[in-house]
Amino acid sequence: MAVERTLLIIKPDATAAGNAGNILAMLEGQGGFTVKALRMEHLTEKSAQKFYEVHRERPFYGELVEFMTSGPCIPMVLEKEDAIASLRTFIGATNPAEAAEGTVRKLYASNIQNNAVHASDSPESAAKEIPHFFPSMTAEVV
Repeated sequence: MAVERTLLIIKPDATAAGNAGNILAMLEGQGGFTVKALRMEHLTEKSAQKFYEVHRERPFYGELVEFMTSGPCIPMVLEKEDAIASLRTFIGATNPAEAAEGTVRKLYASNIQNNAVHASDSPESAAKEIPHFFPSMTAEVV
């Protein structure tokens, strides 16, 4: 398997609840991910709209943008073998009620919207999402 990069965002609900450090420790410890870039920021409405434009036509789009601009979040680039699929498994199902025990969302999410983290779902998404937050980085490992 190839080493990949992917994007993870610790969302405003997890940051506000003081769970960012726990999530980061899980990612590096149990998950075996290497953090290649990380920062905290409060998304503007324009930035959140652009990032989630793939969902523009969905009924939850407005609420999602409002939620993601409600407080600081922590985007980061993670790296490891098969990072994208590994991270998706590690964080658990979008709906925390359906997430496996011990996953990030089972431990720290409160509902399907306030689900603690976002993670790229494909190599194509990672290639688009990483530069949104880290313009000098790519999804490619060099």
